[in-house]
Amino acid sequence: MKKLLPAVLALLITASLTACGSEKDNSSSSAPETTEPALYQDVTSPARHTEANEPFFGEYVSNTFISTGNNYIVEKTDSVTYRAYLPIEEYGELEYCFYFSNTVDSTYDSGIKAYVGLEGGSYIIESAFVGDGGTDPEADSPESRLEVTFDGSQTKEVSPSEVFTSDTITLDIPEGHYLVWEWTLTGENIPANAMSQLTKTESFAKGSSTPGYCDQIPLPVFIGAKRDVKYRVSAIGDSITQGCQTEYMAYEFWAARIAQTLGADYGFYNSGLGWSRASDAAEDGNWLERTANSDIVIVAFGTNDILTGRYGNAKGHADSAEQIDGYLRTILDRLKQSDCGIIVFNAPPEDYKESYETVRTEYNEMLRATCEEYQVAYFDFASLLSDESNPAAALYGGHPNGEGGKVVAEAFIGEYSAFLGLE
Repeated sequence: MKKLLPAVLALLITASLTACGSEKDNSSSSAPETTEPALYQDVTSPARHTEANEPFFGEYVSNTFISTGNNYIVEKTDSVTYRAYLPIEEYGELEYCFYFSNTVDSTYDSGIKAYVGLEGGSYIIESAFVGDGGTDPEADSPESRLEVTFDGSQTKEVSPSEVFTSDTITLDIPEGHYLVWEWTLTGENIPANAMSQLTKTESFAKGSSTPGYCDQIPLPVFIGAKRDVKYRVSAIGDSITQGCQTEYMAYEFWAARIAQTLGADYGFYNSGLGWSRASDAAEDGNWLERTANSDIVIVAFGTNDILTGRYGNAKGHADSAEQIDGYLRTILDRLKQSDCGIIVFNAPPEDYKESYETVRTEYNEMLRATCEEYQVAYFDFASLLSDESNPAAALYGGHPNGEGGKVVAEAFIGEYSAFLGLE
């Protein structure tokens, strides 16, 4: 059902921060107060652009702010059991349905093992379970498990590049408990998520009952629950959106903090993937397609485009500001086709060497004009994470720490409260 977002004709951005860097004491530093015009468009919830996906995304909303997309690949597995504990957004008894894509969404590092559009191989789902993961995954075993089926079967043979969903299942997760996902797989080249210790993930080798830490873990790419929400919000970007290199299981990165502030009245789908580029999203594959099934989409790219560039570039030939802007325009075109409300983050500081910093500065200036042209919101992400005296320096680290996440989330909620329907 389509919902009209509130029209906001003018809003002033007032952002201030008190710095607290992770490696040095910056407690006396603060970013200057800035006032800038924010740009908006009047939008409705997205039009589903493929008939096949309409039943799923029309009924199910993401119920975790942990990114579970595909940016890596498990080369070979033989009856290995994978388990992940996921914080959820709405507790209680809900109908769940899980969405899978057997294709890699984005490029990881230089793309030697995983790159955008890489077709997954054939594999077998031997079993799958979902349940109550308890309040402390470090101490507790799953408290209950229910079997997940596929077209009524306990097992499924998955074909290369296949997109599919599970059967529906009703699950009751008590307040403060985790959802635990567990499945056993056999096959080759299975798309996976490089989780970067954001939450507890583990695997069991064939015949073993003792789990080991597992960072590259195959998962459903969308944890769907039938929920009545005011708006569906998505964030697509790189490792900074995914939340990499923040404190283990603290969920303190900016996307998680925004999701937790919005609460259960909103669905928040984190599409951030480590190492990803705007050029990956501009391929308009299943990754962007899933993200576009939202009322509001946050777009946050730049870092890996500046450092590495499009998959297939020769080493040392990263993308220019003009090229990154071109990819961004493709993303905006696609999202506007789906009638999404769009908020674009500029590229954050990364303590770059001069040549990269020049590209970042040029891109951010170009991005402002692009957002004006497209009449979408421009969020000055970079100014919140740097100081006016040295805008290239990352006050909270290249992957913003928990304090940086707090600064960004508070500024974002303050600036877009009307747009989000919070007022």
